[in-house]
Amino acid sequence: MEDTEGHVGKREAQLKRWGAKLDQLVAKAEKAGAEMKIERRKRIDDLKAKYQAAQSKLAELKAASGEKWGVLKTGVESAWNELEAAFKKLKN
Repeated sequence: MEDTEGHVGKREAQLKRWGAKLDQLVAKAEKAGAEMKIERRKRIDDLKAKYQAAQSKLAELKAASGEKWGVLKTGVESAWNELEAAFKKLKN
């Protein structure tokens, strides 16, 4: 079984990579034409919301201990899957 610090560390590293990718997407959307900007902006806003939710869940997980950690880990996994799906959707 993976320890708390290892799990959180992996998630923090992935979240940091996704944050950088999100910043790149925002910059790219700003350069796009007006029509493309609107559609892409909606997707990016959705992605930002999911990113912030994952960030929040990870912070909760870091502060948790014992039995609560197991429950919160499930929430983190769910937020993670939604964020990952949003990134994949934006690529298409």
